[in-house]
Amino acid sequence: MENHCVVDVAGELADRGFVHLPAPALQRLIGWGEGDWVEFAASWDRLGEDRYMADGGRYRRRRHASFGARGGDVVRKAHQPHYQSRDYNPLNGDVQRWFDAVEGAIAQGPVVRSIFGRLTPLFAALDARAADAAWHSEMHQFRIETSPAEIGRPTPEGLHRDGVDWVLVMLIARENVTEGVTEIGDADGRSIGRFTLSHPGDAVLLDDRRIRHGVTPIRTLMEGMPAWRDALVVTWRAEAAGG
Repeated sequence: MENHCVVDVAGELADRGFVHLPAPALQRLIGWGEGDWVEFAASWDRLGEDRYMADGGRYRRRRHASFGARGGDVVRKAHQPHYQSRDYNPLNGDVQRWFDAVEGAIAQGPVVRSIFGRLTPLFAALDARAADAAWHSEMHQFRIETSPAEIGRPTPEGLHRDGVDWVLVMLIARENVTEGVTEIGDADGRSIGRFTLSHPGDAVLLDDRRIRHGVTPIRTLMEGMPAWRDALVVTWRAEAAGG
């Protein structure tokens, strides 16, 4: 798996609708400097509280940003709410959710630029769209905290689709936690994959039109110590020609 090249990734996505990439494979696919990653990952320590959890939980911290992506270029859009219908998110759907904005230096930094620079053309090719076709993209920074008093749920809505075309889910860090298994299902929810993103940079790419995904709850390993799971989610949704 660690020998993935772009052709292999494209083939697996076309064939299976998802591909699990260990960190070395993703880094070769996207490319970023070690110093860039350190600054990027540190920004997860500055996330704001998610105040929209319909289950009453206070275990999720979050930042959000929207972009216009075209070819290898990306432009940040004005800050706007994140919205999903209840068809895709039965727990928190049908609400405009205004999260704290992703910090400018992170949204415009080398890791994010590299993600869009390599993955947007890949998705355009897989969808047989023009190389300069327009996409609406959203970036989500998540920290899921857990403790003996409250279990952390990375996907409290369960196995789901996001209502977009393509999704990147990348692990940033795991601190003092166990479980948090990524589960992959087909369009009908039948299990077709199960693995753990264990190391910083481990990731999965998904065709959201064909694949459902979720993550099992995380639990504390050592009581009395902080425990969390940090993840990045980036989505791509095709815009109409001229959009």
